Amino acid sequence: MLLATAEPTTDPAVAPVLGRYLYAIIDRATDRDSLNFTGLEDAPVYAIGDGPIVAVVSDIPDRKLRPERRRLAAHHEVLRRLMVQHTVLPMSFGLIADGAESVQRILRLNREVFDDQLERFRGKVEMGVRVVWDVPNIFEYVVGFHPELALYRDLIFKGGRAPSHDEKIELGRSFDRFLQSDRQAYTDRVTRFLEPRCAEIVANKPRDEREVMNLACLVDRDRLKDFETGVVGAARGFNSDFAFDFNGPWPPHNFVEVDLELS
Repeated sequence: MLLATAEPTTDPAVAPVLGRYLYAIIDRATDRDSLNFTGLEDAPVYAIGDGPIVAVVSDIPDRKLRPERRRLAAHHEVLRRLMVQHTVLPMSFGLIADGAESVQRILRLNREVFDDQLERFRGKVEMGVRVVWDVPNIFEYVVGFHPELALYRDLIFKGGRAPSHDEKIELGRSFDRFLQSDRQAYTDRVTRFLEPRCAEIVANKPRDEREVMNLACLVDRDRLKDFETGVVGAARGFNSDFAFDFNGPWPPHNFVEVDLELS
């Protein structure tokens, strides 16, 4: 089973029990015993499992892992190396099995799901597209495009009066409604442009007010150049108030749908 274990013993006479930290499920392993690089805590990364589906793990003392930057970086570096030659189902940070037998059991119980997901992502990678408003004041920018919002703003501040608490709340709500509406319209516009170049697209929730959209795009490896051309083409339809950026390739974090069966 997967578990969040206790802190390791401090008694030097007692050897720590090793768990197996899970990075990913992959389609095959060219070298079952070693993948010739290290993961968390500089432990060697290796594969567990027979046949076309294996789990990529490293040994780790049984404990709860804090998501420190160095550990997150090590986790993602393993995934980056794996995706060079494999189809990868990335696991979330911090999953630990209590031994090799538990890993084998996870593979057996979830084989059909893993088969389906690996086939879905074969030959594909995730690319990110992020668009932000590159303007000095996002509130004034949105107000400038929506006369109704500008009218209400001017009304409650008319003559230098101080608006009431309720009026401020209503102004904020109105601003947010127009902001969300603008975001959706721009996201739909970019998505329509990119859809012919992508197998799937997921629109993630914006992380702050200035973020217009944060898209995860599942793209065939052999169409990456076409995808990049598509992003540039989509950006040409926007003025200098918008800044476009794309990143990747990554494993398909935003597309994997695996609810692990453990027993």
